[in-house]
This record gives sequence, C-alpha cells and structure tokens, in this order.
Amino acid sequence: MLLSETTIPSNPTQILVQRTNMGGSEAYIGSVTLQWLADRVKYASEMSLLSEQHQPQDKNIAIDSESIEVIQQRPLDWSRQAALVQYLAARTTHKFPPVLVTIDRDWVDNIHAPEWGRGGQANESAAVFMPLDGNDSFGLLDVGESMRIYALDGQHRLMGVQGLMELLRQRELPRYNKDRHPVGQKISLDELGTSEGYLQSLPQETIGIELISAVVKGETQLEARRRIRSIFVHVNLMAIALSKGQLAQLDENDGFAIVARKIAVDHPLLKDIPGRSPRVNWDSATVATKTTVLTTLQALQDMAAKYLQSQFPHWKPKAQKGLVPLRPHSAELELGVAAFSQLFDRLAQFTSYGRLKSEDTPKLRRFSFEIDGGEGHLLFRPVGQVAFAQGVGMAVFKKQMAETEVFRKLDRYDADGGFSNINLPQSLWYGILYDPNKKRILVSGRDLAAKLIVYLLGGVDNDLDRAELRLQVAEARTVGEYSMSFEGKLVTPKEVGLPPILT
Repeated sequence: MLLSETTIPSNPTQILVQRTNMGGSEAYIGSVTLQWLADRVKYASEMSLLSEQHQPQDKNIAIDSESIEVIQQRPLDWSRQAALVQYLAARTTHKFPPVLVTIDRDWVDNIHAPEWGRGGQANESAAVFMPLDGNDSFGLLDVGESMRIYALDGQHRLMGVQGLMELLRQRELPRYNKDRHPVGQKISLDELGTSEGYLQSLPQETIGIELISAVVKGETQLEARRRIRSIFVHVNLMAIALSKGQLAQLDENDGFAIVARKIAVDHPLLKDIPGRSPRVNWDSATVATKTTVLTTLQALQDMAAKYLQSQFPHWKPKAQKGLVPLRPHSAELELGVAAFSQLFDRLAQFTSYGRLKSEDTPKLRRFSFEIDGGEGHLLFRPVGQVAFAQGVGMAVFKKQMAETEVFRKLDRYDADGGFSNINLPQSLWYGILYDPNKKRILVSGRDLAAKLIVYLLGGVDNDLDRAELRLQVAEARTVGEYSMSFEGKLVTPKEVGLPPILT
C-alpha cells in the first residue's frame, strides 16, 4: 500500500500528499526527490502565459507594458547558483525549505477549452487529487507528464538543485554573473573533497513541496491569476522584502500600485508606443543620466499614493508595518484610475512635457554642469514628480482649490521656467530638492517641496504657517552662518524670503 511505502520513485506519476486549506487557498503538501524537482519543475517565466516575454538565457521575464500585468516572479540572480550548489554538494548537513509551486494543465491557458464553463468559470480544478481517507485530507496527487509545474516561491532553490544535477552529470559547472553569463573558473566536482558515494546519493534526497492549483473549480482565469499573484506577494512580504519596484509590479492588493500599473500601461504619455523609447522604468527606483525613460513604476505608485491619499485613506493599513492591504472594490479602483489619469492628462499639456515630441528626456533632466548639460527640470526627476503630485493633491483635495485654476497657474509657472534649472540659486527648489554641496537630488526635501507648491497656489493663508515655511526654506538654503539668496548672494537667513504667489 502506498501509505506505508518508505521510498519515493524517481519519476512518480502520483505523489502522496496532505491537503491543506489556509486563507481560502487549497494546497497539497508532499515530498519529492531532488532529481524529480530538477527534472519536472520549471521557472515561472516559462509558463505559456508569459511565453512571449520569456528570456531563455536567464529564465527571467522581459518586463514591458504587456508582461507587467502577468509577471509572477522577481528577477533570478544567477550569481547565487554556485554558492547554492557548493552548499548542497559539500556540506552534508544541508537543508532547503519546501518549495512552493503551481500545477496546471494545457487547458488553463486556453479560455475556449471545454473546462471553462458558463461565465468563464472553471468546471474543474487544474489539480487532480484522489483522496484515500474519509476526510479527504490524505491522498494521491497527479503529477504525471500531462501536468505542468512551475516554481512560485523557491526559484533560487530550484536553480541550486538543477545546478547540482548538472554538476553531478558533467563533473563541472560554470559560474555565472547575475544575468547568467559565464564568469571565472568553473566549479569542479573533484575539488569539493566529498566522497563519490555521498555525491551519488544526492539525487535521491527528498525535499518538501507544496503544490497550489493554478485554477480551482469556480474561478475565472482572471481570478485565478490574481490569486496566484497575491500568494506570491504575501509569501515574500512575510519573508525577504521585495524592492518597492518589484512590489509595484506584482501587488494585486495595494490600490495605489494597481492604479500606477494601469496608468503606466494605458496613458498616452507613458504607454509603450512603437517607434518611441519606453518612458517607464519597471524595476529600478531611479533613472540613469542617459536613460530616455520619463519616470519609474515606483515613482508612479508613490505619486498615486500622495495624490489620492485624501480620497482613499483606507487603501493602506495605517499602523502595523508589514500588513497586507485589502484590494479595493472595482468601483473605487475605477475612480482612482480616472482621477490619476486626469492628473497625467493635465501634465501632458504642460509646456515642458509638450517638448517630448521633439526632445529626449536626458536633455531636459540633466543638470547644466553635467556632460552635454541640460535643463535640470524638476518634473523629469522621480522625486520632483512625487512632490508635484503630493502638492497638487493637497491643493485640490484638501484645500478644495479649483483643479482647472491650479493647473493653469502651474502650467504658466512651468512655461516661465519655474521648474527648470533647480541646481541654480535662482530656483525655489535649490537646497530643497537639489543639494548644492553634493550636487545631486535631495530626496529628503520632498515634503517641503509639496508645501511650497501649495504656497505658490495661494493655499497657505495663515501668517504663522507662512513664517514657518519661510524659516524652513531659509534653513534649507543655509550653510554655516549664511544662506543663499534667490539672487545668488550670501545673506543672513533672515534675509531669505518667499517668492510671490502665482496669479
């Protein structure tokens, strides 16, 4: 009887599992050999859903406006493989945590398959489970060749196991850099100092595996995709934190991330257009000097959060850090997308953004002292874009200023060069968003910059508030005993005033 067997076939078509249910997600927990894991489990990027964006060289997904809505993994770092392989092969007390995988079949990606019923809901689960007890808790899970299995969490563990199998087979393994290009000397099996008997036993070692059905009965394809994405984000939030850019790509619960992705993909100012350089950096939090992108996905998420926070304060948990927010209702998301899209509609009409039709972003973004000097424009820097969205959001939603009037004033301010040359003392943003000592962007001044936008729009009407704002500006422009005036002269801090309000 299988229940009493102590050995696991090297290539089983069924595995003994325990069925679990947590948070509404059904899963199956069992164990497999390292050889089976290496042979049968693939990387998430190899799912047919992502076939067009799959990069065979490094098993990653090429991030663009199409794949961003279906991406299910963070990038693989192939420089880690050598260390993982050496750990498995040379340390006899090695241990990997269980691997989390999805299991599906060919029909999952074919919405016209008969398994998809009325309303696009699945008539059956992608996983095939045969219970062996009365409580349907223990049984056999079909993992035959017709099943497709992809790593959801534990892709670097899979990378290490596959590298180990290659090392045992070839007796050597290349070392790779992050992008899977060979570097340095290969790992040699003969140099590890472990016995042949021990090495030959490694493929039959077992590892825990948790299998989640790619689709469960009653789900639509979209619901199934969101469930899998959410599980991935939740698992990583509870473990090693993803970068903000990666979370923005993946998060199906944070309303601001969802709105940011929608605008990045669909808005004419940002979306991918044939013949035009991409305008969104999907992963990094910064923009390089020579890059042609206009902004980053992380900046867009921060802009959405700052601009929409007054309208949707419940979209993020307030106190406990690390809590996963609840996905907003579709109607709320539509309102958020509409409001944020309108912000970019207005921005697209600004004089500076209108120049994108004939000029490239590096020229507008670079500071005047840099090679091939540029205009040093605030709205071509992510931190400036976030401060702008924050200030406008405060003016429109908190101060209840007329949106049309707000953008009319700011568009004229832009045309008059108000957001340009922020590295010069004549700029209001000198010392606030630009550090004259280190000659670089100053992220810490973002909140003060947002307050100044509200001030320029006439939203600071209290004498004490204006005095406090003037003091903050003077402090930001002060080095030692003296401050830099707007005329480029060293003066006492008391002599630094505020610019006139826009009319």
